[in-house]
Amino acid sequence: MTSPNTGADRMLTRIGGLLRKAESTDNEHEAEAFLAAAQRLATRSSIDLTVARAHVAGRERRSTPTQRVIPIGATGKKGLRTYVQLFVAIASANDVRCDVARTSTQVYAFGFDSDIDTCEALYTSLLVQMVRASDHYIKSGQYRTATVDKIVVEKKWGRQVQRRVQAPVAPVTARLNFQMAFAARIGRRLAEVRSEVESEAVAPSETAAGTALALRDKELELTDFYARSSEARGTWRGPQVSAGHSVAARQAGDRAGRAARLGTSPELGAARGQLTEGQG
Repeated sequence: MTSPNTGADRMLTRIGGLLRKAESTDNEHEAEAFLAAAQRLATRSSIDLTVARAHVAGRERRSTPTQRVIPIGATGKKGLRTYVQLFVAIASANDVRCDVARTSTQVYAFGFDSDIDTCEALYTSLLVQMVRASDHYIKSGQYRTATVDKIVVEKKWGRQVQRRVQAPVAPVTARLNFQMAFAARIGRRLAEVRSEVESEAVAPSETAAGTALALRDKELELTDFYARSSEARGTWRGPQVSAGHSVAARQAGDRAGRAARLGTSPELGAARGQLTEGQG
């Protein structure tokens, strides 16, 4: 008897091959092509699974949405909110809804198993690259030439007056700004690929109507599941840098996000995106 997870396992194996190819090339254009191919495969596979779910025989067990806890890091670790931002950006492009723990130590992912698996594989790869790229940026000293906008409160004539000033960028501020821009760029890249693939999938053809209907059914099923299962009391607003906004650090992070290669550990089932070394 064939395992019901065989198709999903095969999909992850193919995605893993593309990730390893992306990781092994130093050619930015090749890396970009592998990135697009990996996201295309993930999106196409999701569509195929959706169509299959819509036509599954009554005697077969129908795949349904589930909730999974994604560990992000230990309480008190710096930069967890940018890690969460990266995972949420990936999830948004792969039909996965997210709730975030107040401490940002974990994410509650809502979606179909194959979609959540894809998110974890992409996140594991991209998190390593984001941290590595921000480390390189800080160690290079480039951030020292940048300034940051800060609001200073002064007393004048017995009143408190706010004034915007330019101040040197602290390493932790530069790192957080860099990672925020990196995660945002990754989200836009994956969203563009998803939009393109879905447009192709529902383009006029004999099967387009069925595909569009299946996609809509999947969206409604996930929306209903999330509404029934989520215990969130508010909306996650993303990371905030109270120390200030560094244009230079964000530009550097955006460039790194544009050039990011998808990479992964030898096995897709490896540890899920937690790093043990601290961010300074």
